[in-house]
Amino acid sequence: MIRHVVMWNYADGFTPNENTQNAEKMKALLEELPELIDGIVELKVQINAMPSSNRNIMLDSLFESEEALAAYIVHPEHKRVGEFVRAVTKDRACVDYRE
Repeated sequence: MIRHVVMWNYADGFTPNENTQNAEKMKALLEELPELIDGIVELKVQINAMPSSNRNIMLDSLFESEEALAAYIVHPEHKRVGEFVRAVTKDRACVDYRE
């Protein structure tokens, strides 16, 4: 199994209300992906970061294999969601590891 964790901060130029709306939409879009892409074991998005955090949003996902993660990265549905994510976030950080 491969754990794929990605974290972002809100992009500049949005109001706090817009950031909340964008985070909610991002969460909904990302959490639909297991139904659309094979190889995702679990996927959840956290949008209620505590003030002690240095990122606003976190994706925590688990894949069957490295091949499943690689297929996810290039999948058209992931790319579609990624367009929105890139438009509303900055400062992406990612960690992938074997469980």
